[in-house]
Amino acid sequence: MLYNDPLFKDVQLQKIFPDGKTFVDCTPRHPFEEIAKKYAAIKNEADFNLSNFVLENFEVPVPQNSNYTSEINKGVVNNIESLWKVLTRKTNIPESHSTLITLPYPYIVPGGRFGEIYYWDSYFTMLGLHTSGKVNMIEDMVNNFSFLIDTYGHIPNGNRDYFISRSQPPFYSLMIKLLAESKGSDTLIKYLPQLEKEYQYWMKGGNELTDNYNTTNRAVRMPGGEILNRYWDECDTPRPESYREDVELSHQSKHEASVLFRHLRAGAESGWDYSCRWFKDSSDFSTIHTTEIIPVDLNSLLYHLEQTIAEAYQLLAEKDKQVQFQQLAANRKKAIQKYCWNNEAGFFFDFDFSENKQKKIISLAGIAPLFFNLAEKEQAEKVKHVVETILLKNGGVVCSNYTTGQQWDAPNGWAPLQWMTIIGFENYGYTDIAATIAQRWIKLNSDVFNRTGKLMEKYNVVDTQLEAGGGEYEGQDGFGWTNGVLLALIDKYDSKK
Repeated sequence: MLYNDPLFKDVQLQKIFPDGKTFVDCTPRHPFEEIAKKYAAIKNEADFNLSNFVLENFEVPVPQNSNYTSEINKGVVNNIESLWKVLTRKTNIPESHSTLITLPYPYIVPGGRFGEIYYWDSYFTMLGLHTSGKVNMIEDMVNNFSFLIDTYGHIPNGNRDYFISRSQPPFYSLMIKLLAESKGSDTLIKYLPQLEKEYQYWMKGGNELTDNYNTTNRAVRMPGGEILNRYWDECDTPRPESYREDVELSHQSKHEASVLFRHLRAGAESGWDYSCRWFKDSSDFSTIHTTEIIPVDLNSLLYHLEQTIAEAYQLLAEKDKQVQFQQLAANRKKAIQKYCWNNEAGFFFDFDFSENKQKKIISLAGIAPLFFNLAEKEQAEKVKHVVETILLKNGGVVCSNYTTGQQWDAPNGWAPLQWMTIIGFENYGYTDIAATIAQRWIKLNSDVFNRTGKLMEKYNVVDTQLEAGGGEYEGQDGFGWTNGVLLALIDKYDSKK
């Protein structure tokens, strides 16, 4: 599709489809340029109907799992096991003119409106595949992501052409480590070229930065000379899949439109789209400033990537490279401690490098240093206290301590953040709170399933009788990472499984 064409803009702005993603996932019945030319010629005719025109010229996607009905009486575990097949997509070549990027191996999609693979979702889906013993599917998905790295130099947000300009939280190294649990440590050597390309993508231009030229792409030079990372997107135009929402927000924002769109796209790369952790004013979406923020969770992920590359070089007995990446990881750990830890608050925060100060939003991003074992024991104790007193709710842990109407804030809880919080506390010996969170999340997921027959993208962890809300689209069921984390947690914590 041509995302700057009048036809595209008119379809999105006139809300021909309630969800803007529907149109970008439509398949043109003829080359888009031909359809756009035809549209320009007849759109001003008295009896012209845009909705009818679109339906005549585009094939509307139908979710492949839309006819699936779970059997509640068989229980949630059996339902998840049966859903793997429903959520599997084969390597079929997409229809001509489709926005879908062909992948060489089968893969699991989240479900609902999401008919493509997503980067960070997939790691948490893999946790369930691992529990199910589906190592071949994990390997297929890792090979797909390796293919994307080799093809594009990075893993796009998802395998759609409109996602190529950005990535998502870099969980590739965790996928490799998970696969290595079944396939052996040589797995790290096998995928080392792709691990290094992934690292180069996130660090691009970092070695060229100076005090006077302190940002480029995803790399930021900090006041002390350290290189840390931010989220970014190569484009500064409205997201095609959320075109109308982005344009409407630009009418409310004090940002220049192109600046706002870059912040929105960077927020989409973060996976937390959206949360007040990205806002200047926690109550005002239009103050989003994602690209000015050093996210504590992103930099913790890159710490793990550096460690994993060092481990691969250790296996290869390449001492110089091993030491180089061990030092990079040590430097990053020290910088995360310096810029993101707040001893008075007892928590890890994002850092606003544009104002040279920490953000004040308490969010589950602050659990990442525990998940990756880069917090000190005393810090972990303080983080536990904050989570217990502020973020722990009846259904698990809530994303942040603010209720904003955004889907990555209160009252919502999401499977990946539950998992990272639980494992983070386990890493430091806090098994009681880890078990409490796990059991509350299992109960919430199971209760909703028993009530509705669905496994949802996100949950209301504050009032467990209500659905989760917020965001740019309705709640989705399916659902890849919920299935993966729930299955792994039941295997780990539920004595009645």
